[in-house]
Formats: sequence, C-alpha cells, structure tokens
Amino acid sequence: MDQDYESRLLRQLNIHNANASPVKSLGALRALSPVSSPLSSPSKHGDRFIPSRAGANWSVNFHRINEIEKSHNQNRKTKDGTADSNKADGLAYSALLKNELLGAGIDKVQDPQSEDRRLQPATPTRRSLFKYSLSTKRSLEEDGNAVSPYSLSPVSSNSQKLLRSPRKPMRKISKIPFKVLDAPELQDDFYLNLVDWSSLNVLSVGLGTCVYLWSACTSQVTRLCDLSVEGDSVTSVGWSERGNLVAVGTHKGYVQIWDAAAGKKLSTLEGHTARVGALAWNADQLSSGSRDRVILQRDIRAPPLQSERRLQGHRQEVCGLKWSTDHQLLASGGNDNKLLVWNHSSVLPVQQYTEHLAAVKAIAWSPHQHGLLASGGGTADRCIRFWNTLTGQPLQCTDTGSQVCNLAWSKHTNELVSTHGYSQNQILVWKYPSLTQVAKLTGHSYRVLYLAMSPDGEAIVTGAGDETLRFWNVFSKMRSTKESVSVLNLFTRIR
Repeated sequence: MDQDYESRLLRQLNIHNANASPVKSLGALRALSPVSSPLSSPSKHGDRFIPSRAGANWSVNFHRINEIEKSHNQNRKTKDGTADSNKADGLAYSALLKNELLGAGIDKVQDPQSEDRRLQPATPTRRSLFKYSLSTKRSLEEDGNAVSPYSLSPVSSNSQKLLRSPRKPMRKISKIPFKVLDAPELQDDFYLNLVDWSSLNVLSVGLGTCVYLWSACTSQVTRLCDLSVEGDSVTSVGWSERGNLVAVGTHKGYVQIWDAAAGKKLSTLEGHTARVGALAWNADQLSSGSRDRVILQRDIRAPPLQSERRLQGHRQEVCGLKWSTDHQLLASGGNDNKLLVWNHSSVLPVQQYTEHLAAVKAIAWSPHQHGLLASGGGTADRCIRFWNTLTGQPLQCTDTGSQVCNLAWSKHTNELVSTHGYSQNQILVWKYPSLTQVAKLTGHSYRVLYLAMSPDGEAIVTGAGDETLRFWNVFSKMRSTKESVSVLNLFTRIR
C-alpha cells in the first residue's frame, strides 16, 4: 500500500477519535501501526474485505440459533396455538436451509423433541461453503442431495420431499370438559375406587350405599343395587373385561358379583375382614384388596374355597390393584408405601419396590412396552415412577408437586394421564419417555380421586369429592402419516 495514503488514513482516524478516551485512541493507534497493521503486511487475502469461513462450524451455529429461539419462546407465554404453528413452520424452514446449505438430507419434518435432538452439534466434515470453483472430491452422498440437471425445481430432491411431506396436525386438547354429571354422596376417600368404565361403554359409580350405571350411548341412568338394606356401603367397583359383570366391594368386606344387563346379583364372595377398596379382573379371575392387608384372588366360575389364593405382603391397607396387559403379572400398592408385583405361581411377591414415600394407589401398566409399570405416590411423595419389571430396575422419576391419585396410559399413543389431589387438584397429560407435560386440566375443587377411560381410549372421566363427574377429550387416535401414492402426483410417474 502507498505510504502517503496510509499516513492520510491515520490522520483521519486520529481526528475522528480526538474526543475518544486515551485508552481507545492508543488501542486504535496500536492496531493500525505499520508494525502490526494487516494493511501494510503482505497477506494471501489481499486488500479485499472478503470474509473467510473456512473454519466456521455451521451445525453449531444452527444449534445456537435454535437455543436462542427456544429460550425466547419459553419466557413468552402464549394463550393460543399460534406459537405452536409458528414453531412448526420454523422447523420446516430450518430443515430446508440445512438441506440446501449443509446437505443434511432431511426429507420430513420431525416433532420438536426429535428435532431438538437432531440439532445437537456433532463433528461434521469441514468444508468451505463459499467456493468459486467446483470441487472434484465431492462424495456420493453430497451428489445425492444435489439438484438434478433434468429437474425443474430449484431445490434438491430431499427438499422436494420435505416440502411435499404432509403437515402434522396440531395437537389441541380442550381445557373444558364436554360433559359434567352430578354425583351426590361421592366419597372423598383416597383409598377407595368408586368409578369404572366398561368395554360396553357403560359407567359404574358407587354413591354412598348404591351403585349407579350410566350409559354413554343413551345417557340413561339406572340403579344397580342398594346396600342400605344390609347396613353396608360401596367402597369399590370394577367391570369385567367383557363388560357384562360388575364387581362391588363393600365396607364390611364382601365382594358382590352383579349381572349388569339383568340387574341381578349372581354371588357374594366372603373372606375379607375389612373394607374392600381395590378390585382387578383378569378374565374370569377377580383380585380384591382390603384394609385387612390381604389380596384374595378367586375364580368366579369355581367354588370360592377351591380357587382362592391369599397374597400377603403388605403391612397396611391395599389401595391399588392392576393386572398387566398380558395377564401374567399383578401389581399392588398399599398404604405401607410399597409397590409389589405378583405372578400366577407364587404366593409371595416376585418384585418389591420401596422407593415411594407415601401410599401407592396410582398404578398403570403400559400397553405399548412389555413390562413397563408406572406408579404414583401420595402427599408425602408426589412422584410418578417408572419400573422395568422384566429386570426389576427403576427407570425414571418425576416430581409432580402434588398427591398422585390415579394413572392411566393412552391406548393409542405413548402418553399417560395422571390425576392429583393436594394441593393443586389438577389433571396432567404426560408424554413418555420425555416426561414433558402435554396438557394441564383444571376444574375440580376437591382432590381428583377417581379416573376411568372410555373403551375407545379417547375420553376420560374424573371424579372428586366436589360430587361431580367430568368428561374430558384427552387422547385421539393417531392417523397414518404415510404419503399416499396418487396417479396425479407428478413426482411418482415418469414423464
């Protein structure tokens, strides 16, 4: 560079920085001194201000941009689904940019959870993005993402698939129940199970000394039985798998079997010395848990004494019973903070979990993963825990902040719903295994002690001590997202 031009440039900079601090002026003079100035030193870049991005890691830059947007969205609370729609559009746009600039090869938009995992910085192959000559060492993978010379589209084939991929419908869960029924005398007792929904779409509810049946098809209400004549009250109800029989547990320790269609009592099972608060069917076998700390397992087709099995492992009241989806294992929870797992061949528990710090009433087996068991603890615990019963190992745990009263898995998606008591009285929908909250439903003024799911797996009913039954549309059947091949699709036919 010409020395006269450099001296004039230095004088102009000194005049411009005359009002600046001495430290800044000294720094500027040092930076532009002939000794260290890049303008006067010979360089391979010349005197043109063209940025060199040879060392830039674009995958890390994309990840940082995503982190900034994610933190901004978390700080801003939205009241409608506009933010979710914008986020989906942003993911599609980000994937399109990565296809065209980085050759990522993304042909469909992932959900936010998987997309976040995909944006994690890896160690990509380093190559310059801005080159003024074609490289002869391009890999076959990069050529596969390039634009075909015979294509009329300005984007690559993967980007074309991305743009043609069907848009995932937005998940919307109504925060308002679609039906509310009065339930007078519905007890506010954590250890009872007074609501169940049959496979024939009939709801059974124990109210005081009576059991009522409500048909979801006709909205007709019938009274099945009244135990006031016997001086007894209802403490649990449970439908058989076929939906024709309903078991009724009583305060005196009896278990009555009723034919729902005929309204007739078929039998009365004895054996317990205290109230029966938990019932669980397994084909024609009925398991009952009582305050006397005993679980009785009986076949209703055989005489009671011949088919009875006594399972003794709890030291306090048994308040939760659930059979696994393959009918091989029985999970029981008690007021002794224990979760026990039983099988058909032993009268002793095959597994015992003691991590809960309060009573275990909420129990649910996953219909999607064999051997996966979820359980929830009471007020002193407030946690939902997941167990692998095949290996006996604990999996995950999340603190819900309130008493866990019930758990139920979705039949269609890998999600579960939990109902809570002290102190928030709410209903939460969780996605597994990320354990992120999908929805939060409120409306009950008392503990949400009762939960049942409709036979189609789309709706749930909740009951509380506020003497109301509320029906919610929580889960939906997942439709196939596979692209349908049509004769009108220009990309599936040779032109």
